[in-house]
Amino acid sequence: MRMWYFQCMNAQILHPVVIKLLESKGLNKSEFEEFFSWDLKALPDLTSLKDTQKASSRIIDAILANEQIGIYGDYDVDGTTSCATFYQFFKMVGVNVELFQPSRFVEGYGLHNSSIDKALERGVKVLITVDCGISSSGPADYALEKNIDLIITDHHEDAAPEIPKAYAIINPSRRDEPADWEQKSLAGVGVAFALCMQIRKDLLARNMECPSIYPLLQYVAVGTVCDLAKLNPMNLKLVRHGLKQILTTQYPGLKIFFSQDERKAGFVPSEKLSFGIGPMINSKGRLDHPEKALRLLNCTDSDTAFNLYSHLDACNKERKLIQSEVYAEAKEQAKKSVLRGEHLISIVYAPEWHEGVIGIVASRLVEEFKVPAIVFTNSSKKGIIKASARSASELDMFKCLNACSDLFIKFGGHKAAAGLSMEEDKLPLLRNKMKTLLKDVPEIERVVQDHYDLEISLEEITPRLAKNLEMMEPFGMGNSKPLFKSKGVQLDSFSLMKDVHVRWNLSSQSNPKIKMRGVTFNHIGKYGIIHPDKLFEEQRKTGKDLTIYYRLGINRFNGNEYLQLMVEKITYDEL
Repeated sequence: MRMWYFQCMNAQILHPVVIKLLESKGLNKSEFEEFFSWDLKALPDLTSLKDTQKASSRIIDAILANEQIGIYGDYDVDGTTSCATFYQFFKMVGVNVELFQPSRFVEGYGLHNSSIDKALERGVKVLITVDCGISSSGPADYALEKNIDLIITDHHEDAAPEIPKAYAIINPSRRDEPADWEQKSLAGVGVAFALCMQIRKDLLARNMECPSIYPLLQYVAVGTVCDLAKLNPMNLKLVRHGLKQILTTQYPGLKIFFSQDERKAGFVPSEKLSFGIGPMINSKGRLDHPEKALRLLNCTDSDTAFNLYSHLDACNKERKLIQSEVYAEAKEQAKKSVLRGEHLISIVYAPEWHEGVIGIVASRLVEEFKVPAIVFTNSSKKGIIKASARSASELDMFKCLNACSDLFIKFGGHKAAAGLSMEEDKLPLLRNKMKTLLKDVPEIERVVQDHYDLEISLEEITPRLAKNLEMMEPFGMGNSKPLFKSKGVQLDSFSLMKDVHVRWNLSSQSNPKIKMRGVTFNHIGKYGIIHPDKLFEEQRKTGKDLTIYYRLGINRFNGNEYLQLMVEKITYDEL
């Protein structure tokens, strides 16, 4: 990575705007070094998770006895990267493992008795779950009955009546782990990596060979950012080291995601993971079976990688079309709720909506209406509906839904997102109960607030500032990309792209020589926005200045770099 990443603890090289941003996070100059730190030796002990040593010992015993080991992962990007992490690790130590992933539409989320049966058919003696299992007490009992040693690695909330009777459970969120420790922010792939660390340590202690697992941090980076794990100092370090390696990766299934220009740029923005890689990996699991996404991450040659990538690309385009149709209908339902009065939460339902996109649609509804969202569809079982829920602001969605758990057949998740199934005729009860609960929550905790990190002038926007901002990467949950506000802006012109995106040409009212280019995606038709035509005409008639809210980035294309504003909102100057 660029050398200034390693020099950034020297506040003298930091742009004044970046110093203000860090101070707004509550950091003083002596704490800047920790924020920018890459020091893996300063990580908390990831192997201190309960049962990690026990699980490692059982796995090594299985290796020495030539017992078949199975890996069972969720169908999303965190589960898929977790499976890939274990697959590559066991490949390093010369052990073949069996890989299992459920279908969202057949087995559904979590571990199932049928999955245990499949493992039995393949001779599995030790089955390791990734990114799931903490709520799978029934299947854990079944595995015990069938003499399979079940090792659960998960990071979701442990809220079932009792903990599963598994051989080992490694989960930073399990009920007997500290409630406020840093490890609780690990994604599922981070927990998988922690177990790999312990196994390697124990193998070396037995004078057995095991190469460095440092390359596995590439998968940790993708899964952590895409699963929206909190980017506290621990995860920042893990992701930075993953991103450092990814442009020169030896894994064909990761290399295929980057163009030659991107590799030459020498920098991977976290947005490439969250908007480029993550949706592609997720697309297969959203529409049918995730197998090809996992095969891509594990493949060993560029031709296979290209074929699998092309398949995912086509699948992702189909997903976008389906998602667009479902979102349009869901938004209209939510709008009717707004018109009826106080809009505390968007709860929408249509039996024909595709189950694979309802989570994304729920997230889009939160963006649009600034309140939590639950999107239901029919699960193909008579009278049973499924939903994806997404939080807004600081609301603990898991806690809210847990208070309604008597209505659900199945339920799980964490603070920001959850999934559930229930009988359709209980939907009105859920609507009423959620509204009652939310009325007691302060608005600031349940409604996305208009917020910006810092007000600056267009004159302060320079290449140095943009490159300094990249030093703060990775951005994501807990370390969001800074949102700036600038007043006194002139809209010189605009153009529409594909009828919904807007390209802005802007300048400073006080210094017309200062020119900026900006873009807003999916702007036209968004709830509550001022159409660009109206902004342009009103400014010409009245001379009103404009205020813009935006994130600053560098657009790298064909070897060139230019500043670009990702405009979130543009409106008239406040009086």
